[in-house]
Amino acid sequence: MHIKNKTIIITGASKGIGKTLALELAEFSCNLVLIARSENELLEIQASILNAKKSNCSIFVGDISDLSFLDLVVSKTIEKFKQIDFLINNAGIGTFGSIQKYTEEEFCTLFDTNVKGSFFLSQKVLPFMKNAKSGHIITLISDVGKRVFDTGALYCGTKYAQEGFTSAMRMEVRPFNIKISNIYSGLVDSDFHATKKGSKEQGNWLKTEDMAKSIIFVMNQPKNVVIDELMIHPIFQEY
Repeated sequence: MHIKNKTIIITGASKGIGKTLALELAEFSCNLVLIARSENELLEIQASILNAKKSNCSIFVGDISDLSFLDLVVSKTIEKFKQIDFLINNAGIGTFGSIQKYTEEEFCTLFDTNVKGSFFLSQKVLPFMKNAKSGHIITLISDVGKRVFDTGALYCGTKYAQEGFTSAMRMEVRPFNIKISNIYSGLVDSDFHATKKGSKEQGNWLKTEDMAKSIIFVMNQPKNVVIDELMIHPIFQEY
């Protein structure tokens, strides 16, 4: 396994895909660094991982749009684990409705979390990856980074922005042997949506376990192989 003993930062790790991914990766003797705003949930995940005694786990509670917080995360991670091998940009929020209803505050909140956070955390880990001439940044963008839908102007805008900067970053860092992968998912049974996780409405959607296994597949490719993009949908959903 190429992920064994690697140091992996995951944002949005307190629930949904991020939580499931962290628990799946914990089986592979990793150094996990989990970021979210929900302290109690992060503490529960950390305890579960450390009690299993298969992986190390550090947690950081904060807002990924706060650049001083990101500096702290990166510096403490390097201090403890010496290297950053993977960054999983998973944190994201959504607001939906007519374009006429959005406020400036809502606009800034979505772009801060979905775009600013992933942009600057990627920026801050890259010097260490460049120095090591290896590393892998994976961003969960959603399939609406490739298409749009009614009532999704603001959310789709953030995802197109992620698609733009990560694709350009891929070209910039490839000479340093750094991998950049974008994952575009369809409907996932999680707490992201208006209906609750596990509800009948979400019964045939992708599960967070499906997403975690797909991400690990992307992470676990040989050094000479990179999956630039992965589009994944439940079978019923057209693309």
